[in-house]
Amino acid sequence: MKPKNSLYILVIMITSFCFGQMDTYSKKIELKGIDSLWHNIEIPNIVFKDLNRNMSDIRVYGITATDTIEAPYLHKVSKAKNANSKILFNLFNSVNNAKGYFYTYELPNKETIDEIFLNIEDPNFNWMVTLEGSQHLKQWFTILEDYRILSINNDQTDYSFTTLKFPDANYKYYRLLIKSTEKPNLTSVNILKKANKAATYRDYGVRDFSISKEDKKTIIDIDLENRVPINLLELTLNDKIDYYRPISIQYMADSVKTDKGYFYNYKPLATKTLSSREEASFQLPGTLAQKLRVIILNNDNQPLKISDVKLKGYIHTLTTRFTEPARYFLVYDKPNANFPDYDISKTTISLPKHITKLDFGNVVEIPQPQIENTSPLFENKWWLWVIIAIVIATLGYFTIGMMKKEL
Repeated sequence: MKPKNSLYILVIMITSFCFGQMDTYSKKIELKGIDSLWHNIEIPNIVFKDLNRNMSDIRVYGITATDTIEAPYLHKVSKAKNANSKILFNLFNSVNNAKGYFYTYELPNKETIDEIFLNIEDPNFNWMVTLEGSQHLKQWFTILEDYRILSINNDQTDYSFTTLKFPDANYKYYRLLIKSTEKPNLTSVNILKKANKAATYRDYGVRDFSISKEDKKTIIDIDLENRVPINLLELTLNDKIDYYRPISIQYMADSVKTDKGYFYNYKPLATKTLSSREEASFQLPGTLAQKLRVIILNNDNQPLKISDVKLKGYIHTLTTRFTEPARYFLVYDKPNANFPDYDISKTTISLPKHITKLDFGNVVEIPQPQIENTSPLFENKWWLWVIIAIVIATLGYFTIGMMKKEL
């Protein structure tokens, strides 16, 4: 064999071995536009439908003429940064008069805030509050006026709304007036720092949603175009009345085909309260799902008028390091895969300020190695009987020969 041919065969064998490291995954998408050390890969919606529920089966592989390279990445999610972080404050004074009960708070350090949570242990109340801000306790500026807080606790409803939400404020002192004839059982207050960075969501296309009513319940079935990670549910209601309805949000875990069609198995995702005092917007744990069901408990009330639903999710980005030139692919879909263990996830990495996003090729099925079925030596059982007969005849022949010699 010529040396050139031997080298060619060796390259083919090595390349086949390289691809063998990828063939435990089912799908790949070529990554385009790699021209620097770091790039962002925003996972497209089409990938989520084939991922494990914990998203552990994502890899970035590069193929060279002689090797397979695994590019390490940092998995980032576009949730709010430092959201709802508490800040220190002091209760400056507490007084009351004919208007109600006043509480003045001092912030040691000036911080921009947009939310105050009141922990009130009274079971049932409906009060108006006013919130003001000041820099020197001499002049007060109104932040909220006649803002309603309430709590309803009975056989049908267990609901409370005691969160003060307002535009960004930056004062040293805050004065809260609760307009009540009786002293509120205000056990604690949490002043929340404005998030450094708001969450970014990706809108998902709702293929269809239907509304049905049964047993004093309104059931909303939502069908998305793909299986995607869901983090936010928004409902649009046309009612102008006050309402407080418990709701259950569920996702379809699996389905079974029967003679009467498909049976969908739904599992709980979250329990919330739909209230006219708050936006019909609900944060959800990031769960991969394509079908959702929202159950509104109406009790003895008229069903609410729901005109639209929206579902959103955080953007999942792989900030990936490319150290060698190669043809790179986003590889995924491997049942029971473990999370990758990269050094860059355990150390402090200085990332560039501007990291460009990569483009994608088409989704390609990765050919799986074929398992060859070895045919039995004798597929026809009559051959086996013939061989057994020959063996028996041969043994009989030699046995008879030995017996004659002994005689």
